[in-house]
Amino acid sequence: MIVKTFGCALYGIDAIPVTIEVNIDRGIKFFLVGLPDNAVKESQHRIEAALQNTGFSFPHRKVTVNLAPADIRKEGSSYDLPIAIGILAASSQMSSERLADYVIMGELSLDGGLKPVKGVLPIAIKAKQDGFKGIILPESNTREAAVVEGLEVYGMRDLAEVVGFLNGTLQLEPTQLNTDYSTENIAYGCDFSDVKGQENIKRALEIAAAGAHNVILIGPPGSGKTMLAKRLPTILPPLTLAEALETTKIHSVAGLIGADSSLVSTRPFRSPHHTISDAGLVGGGTYPQPGEISLAHNGVLFLDELPEFKRQVLEVMRQPMEDRIVTISRAKISIDFPANFMLVAAMNPCPCGYYNHPDKECTCKPGDVQRYLNKVSGPLMDRIDLHVEVVPVAYNDLASRSSGESSAVVRERVLKARHIQEERFANTAGVYANAQMGPKQLQKYCVIDDTCSRLLKNAMEKLGLSARAYDRILKVSRTIADLDGSEAIRADHVAEAINYRSLDRDTWGM
Repeated sequence: MIVKTFGCALYGIDAIPVTIEVNIDRGIKFFLVGLPDNAVKESQHRIEAALQNTGFSFPHRKVTVNLAPADIRKEGSSYDLPIAIGILAASSQMSSERLADYVIMGELSLDGGLKPVKGVLPIAIKAKQDGFKGIILPESNTREAAVVEGLEVYGMRDLAEVVGFLNGTLQLEPTQLNTDYSTENIAYGCDFSDVKGQENIKRALEIAAAGAHNVILIGPPGSGKTMLAKRLPTILPPLTLAEALETTKIHSVAGLIGADSSLVSTRPFRSPHHTISDAGLVGGGTYPQPGEISLAHNGVLFLDELPEFKRQVLEVMRQPMEDRIVTISRAKISIDFPANFMLVAAMNPCPCGYYNHPDKECTCKPGDVQRYLNKVSGPLMDRIDLHVEVVPVAYNDLASRSSGESSAVVRERVLKARHIQEERFANTAGVYANAQMGPKQLQKYCVIDDTCSRLLKNAMEKLGLSARAYDRILKVSRTIADLDGSEAIRADHVAEAINYRSLDRDTWGM
């Protein structure tokens, strides 16, 4: 007797339907075919123990399980449940009438309990697209899957519940969520009003948020670089529904969605340690998984102590920063992960941290500053739009009881500037903010007068800026003009943008 159940395999952040075919015939051996990995191959032992401990029996006959299509690699323990259900139905221990209506996924424990699996959201989306009535999952995965409207989501605690439900002897209500997506009342754990002083740094971060520009903060230890960077997501525009879904899919595939979570509603903030490998940053593995730059998609990637990262690790970011997508290629598979993030980096100005400090003396030897800064390559630095010097906060500012502008107030200005850009790039595919402008958009939207041109020419000659740095200055100037509500780029906008090229100045030895 042949029985079919249905599941899904993950391919990047999308799901591919998998048909689990179970055939029982004469013999006493178990065969599992269809390109399974080791975790899937081990399912026989988990399934056998789960069936016995739930009051069922594992058939002592020839059991053949085929995971189709056979040319797609199946990985993980999420196929335990559909295989077990297929075996029970094929051995006439349960009804098979309703199996075609549901996608079934879940890991079995030895006592028959169901453990959560990864990638539930893309699986639920695919189940709806393929016309399934519903999806059966471990109970802790149901909130994530219930985000998908028009699909019945049933959360089960153990194998016995699944069998009872499919037999029709157990009546369950599908999990319901309020799927009206709203960005109101989103709570952040920090706020810009917490920052004392540092008005010029907050201004730079506002510009970065308004135009989706990459930024690097250069300053001594304790000057507030990390504190400022952590507050950048609070002034970014709220996630749209499409962005929230795509971000949640990535975190779902990575197994980062908790039992009490559904949609990721705030922009991600990822801060990997400088000992991270290139595979950890961009993604990889035998079966490719998203890295930190993909987990920061639609949010902020914060690299603290930038020169301490391995040079090779930093260099692999260059292509994703330009293309906003990372391609991971293996011998038999090539997967694209989205990587549309804002890079915020922080570094000391020298090894001891006190070069150009107003009060403390730098103890570095001659040439140490140059060698330290050269740990970050010029091509990578060219891809960072704003170079911002951070100085220690003065005592009077620290002791002040007054608080600065809240994130909500700053975010309103950012939203107005982003709205201008949305209208500007409404008919330009792949461009939603000034930082993404290409050569054609630069020529069209970053026209400057003679005064601005002379100012920019002098800066290029004195600082020895590259062509890419020239483009960055124009993009930042456009963003400053948008914040100012100005249709034309003025000389003061260009001057402020040039001021954000600190690491190109002779005083930094670059």
